[in-house]
Amino acid sequence: MAWRNNTIIKNGITEREFDLSVNGQNVPGVYWQPESSAANRIALLGHGGSTHKKVEYIRLVAAMLTQRGIAAMAIDGPGHGERASGDGVQNSEGFVDIWNDGGGTDGIVADWQAALNFIESEEGARPTCWWGLSMGTMMGLPVTATDSRIRVALLGLMGISGPNGDDLKRLAPEVSCPVRFLVQWDDDIVPRDTCLALFDALGSEKKTLHANPGIHTAVPQTEIASSVEYLDRYLK
Repeated sequence: MAWRNNTIIKNGITEREFDLSVNGQNVPGVYWQPESSAANRIALLGHGGSTHKKVEYIRLVAAMLTQRGIAAMAIDGPGHGERASGDGVQNSEGFVDIWNDGGGTDGIVADWQAALNFIESEEGARPTCWWGLSMGTMMGLPVTATDSRIRVALLGLMGISGPNGDDLKRLAPEVSCPVRFLVQWDDDIVPRDTCLALFDALGSEKKTLHANPGIHTAVPQTEIASSVEYLDRYLK
């Protein structure tokens, strides 16, 4: 587990990349923090399917968080970003194979826990939250349910379906922290009723559902900004 020698400082944000070895697999990650001040909180950012840890919207969320003094971290999911080999993530059958090759839900949780352990060993333990939609929820709900360090979560665009649908259904009642859950009412990828079922299954006493018209990828920018404000509020 080590930092790469490629620190970038731009627009008031320091960006560093790192590599982890988890269960015999290389897991690349990236860490963002404010350039001129210490961050006393951290957000874990889960990317969506067919994207990667530094996709544009993840970088946007990281920038919004660092402006509020919150550091951010992301890793590539199995078969994505620097862990990709071929175009398997572009079709449902290939996506399932990639998910399972990465160790399934247990493997995902191990990846994220190792990443957070590494950052805490380097930067210290701090109040932690999760932000992730679609595949970011496939990864984030199990992490949130099983790691008590997660104090608040932004989830959504996912239902009780997909490669780990059974795991999501089983683990949702174990999520006890505050959750904001986003739904696209006209989602063309994840059926709306399965999203509502997953929200209903969450064990959190403080949970809110935010629904917007539009397809899977049409989450309003105002909703993204509001979600960052939500995490900031609960981590203070």
